[in-house]
Amino acid sequence: MEPTAASFGNVVIAGGFALAFVFGLVASKTNFCTMGALSDIVNMGHWSRMRMWLLALAVAIVGTTVLVQTGQVEIGKSVVQRPVLPWLSLLIGGLTFGVGMSIAGGCANKNLLRLGGGSLRSLVVLVFLGLSSYMTLKGLFGQWRASYLDPVRVDLGAMGWPDQSLATALARGLGLPGGTALLVAAGVVAVVLLVFALKDKRFRSNTSQVLGSVALGLLIAAAWYVTGHLGHGENPETLEVVYFATNTHTLESLSFVAPLAFGLELLMMWTDKSLHLSFGIASVLGVIAGSAAYALATRRFRWEGFASLGDLRTQLIGAMLMGFGGVTALGCTVGQGLSGLSTLALGSFIAVAAIITGSVATLKVITWQAERE
Repeated sequence: MEPTAASFGNVVIAGGFALAFVFGLVASKTNFCTMGALSDIVNMGHWSRMRMWLLALAVAIVGTTVLVQTGQVEIGKSVVQRPVLPWLSLLIGGLTFGVGMSIAGGCANKNLLRLGGGSLRSLVVLVFLGLSSYMTLKGLFGQWRASYLDPVRVDLGAMGWPDQSLATALARGLGLPGGTALLVAAGVVAVVLLVFALKDKRFRSNTSQVLGSVALGLLIAAAWYVTGHLGHGENPETLEVVYFATNTHTLESLSFVAPLAFGLELLMMWTDKSLHLSFGIASVLGVIAGSAAYALATRRFRWEGFASLGDLRTQLIGAMLMGFGGVTALGCTVGQGLSGLSTLALGSFIAVAAIITGSVATLKVITWQAERE
């Protein structure tokens, strides 16, 4: 029996769900959370969870670089690597997302994990986050984004850049071959991250956190392989070479803001035959399922609601900011923080720096207000 477009798509969807299931399981067990890591640093000077994040990123960079160097994926075709740098969108989107996740007490990934653990509070946050992200993709917020933010960009393609990788910048600056520049750039960044993450003896002795970080980084690289290799090929029906079952129609790794919007769209317009389950939507469901499996297995599953009307108001504001910011910045703390940075995209560095800045500033304001009260 000859393969069909549906069979290729099913492989990508199943792969996305499986990888995200493991991601949700590992993240729940290790309490992996970018906002939590920043909060630990701001409030307690504790770097353990940030070292987890940096180690996961280092592994993701190495894994993705191996896939590129061995010809398994063409990472330059991913959205984050397009040779156009919308720096204002990345900056404003990142800052907004950072503020939103600090107000809401967690990013999109953290709320997916909480939902798997029984938090109805996070369900409401995710619904409004998805609504806001959809409005930023195709609605009112999207008009503002397209009219005022996205046009402010640097067209690297017009300057002869094939993509926006740090490796490409290094190749053009030093005259190195592309492959050599990628090895140098990825090697230097990965080594710096590894040294910083592992220099702390207490962190190194925490086997759960170290192995968990390695697993999360490998999952990011594996996602690129699923969409960029297993899901890349000739469509048996149209004979076009395409990427199957991704919302961006190119290769993707784990990211959770835009997929929430596409998931809501699919639910609301289920009878529209042009809409289908995708890698991103499946990955959202996979994280929830993985977290739920861990919560049930460890008897930590607990129903949770809002503490007060003020809590509801704060969470909804944070959710709306995250939806707008995550789409405008082309990703969240996972979509840009791990997946984007694993490709060494210059835009991902801008977005992540803005997310961290927005989050840290908001956490400091929250701490200041608490001290006054």
